[in-house]
Amino acid sequence: MIDNRFFKRETSLSCDEICNLTQSSMPVVKSMQPIKSVASLEEAGPNDVSCFHNRKYLKAFKNSKAGFCFVEESYVYEAPETMTCFITSSPYRAFGLTASALYPNVDRNFEACSNFIHPTAIIEENCLIEPGAVIRQNAHIGAETIIGANSVIGPGVKIGQKCVVESLVTITHTLMGNNVTILTGTRIGQAGFGFYMDKKGHVKVPQLGRVIIGNNVEIGANTTIDRGSLKDTTIGDGCRIDNLVQIAHNVELGQGCVLVSQVGVSGSTHFGDYVIAAGQAGFAGHLKIGSGARIAGKSGVMKNIPENETVAGYPTVPVGDWHRQSVILSRLVKDSKKKATQ
Repeated sequence: MIDNRFFKRETSLSCDEICNLTQSSMPVVKSMQPIKSVASLEEAGPNDVSCFHNRKYLKAFKNSKAGFCFVEESYVYEAPETMTCFITSSPYRAFGLTASALYPNVDRNFEACSNFIHPTAIIEENCLIEPGAVIRQNAHIGAETIIGANSVIGPGVKIGQKCVVESLVTITHTLMGNNVTILTGTRIGQAGFGFYMDKKGHVKVPQLGRVIIGNNVEIGANTTIDRGSLKDTTIGDGCRIDNLVQIAHNVELGQGCVLVSQVGVSGSTHFGDYVIAAGQAGFAGHLKIGSGARIAGKSGVMKNIPENETVAGYPTVPVGDWHRQSVILSRLVKDSKKKATQ
């Protein structure tokens, strides 16, 4: 659910207001309660509006406890009995407009302050805060943690004990465990690439989740980890993330995952435990990568990968198949050259 440490709802909306705002219809009204927030299908309650726009989540839609949901007309009859459906041809667009109305200023949390450390921030014993570091309101820094020069710790952020945050790092919308090391220039908790593409004009979808980082994690220089859109982006205990890695919103890494330099992971992809992704591997969104999977460098992952599978290529195939493909292709090229010179 949306964490009110980071996001303040500014209004509630009636069903009629939402219909007018999103140009959707509501043929069957099952609830007239005010809509107080947005939520994922799995987490929504009676006063929340959710969105079903991807058939991969049909089971979650059928089992959702959301009081309201944006949905295409063809799926209305799959909805739970207690759900009021807003019918629209563009559910995600309507969801973005509604979320923006409820949470209009999620990325404008600025405050004039004469002190680099806000008076409401909690700094536990034996911390080292270097010159120029900014600790915003209600942030919590655990004991024996180091915050490097010119780093910014955003409002409500919680950092555990014995962490090292090097210089020029920004951290917002994040809850972090103990013994975490973050190298210089890293960005954590910023808004993900969330919008609905439309010829009427791209609609921004507010990013209302968090980043949750476990214990004993290391994150390399100039890596970016986007906060979740509704669910959290999670980094499991013991993960090792190299420099220049991009982790998008709602990504989940299990324990002990290793992501080497320039890996890019698209939104809502889930890694099991101890997955290894070599340099420049790229992952499409909404995938499941099984525990123990190994992905070769420069691979393009377009589908789910089973546990303990080793894959390579673009698109990825089992590594043995990829080697055979490479040998066959090499032979075809040689044969073609021979024929050309005859």
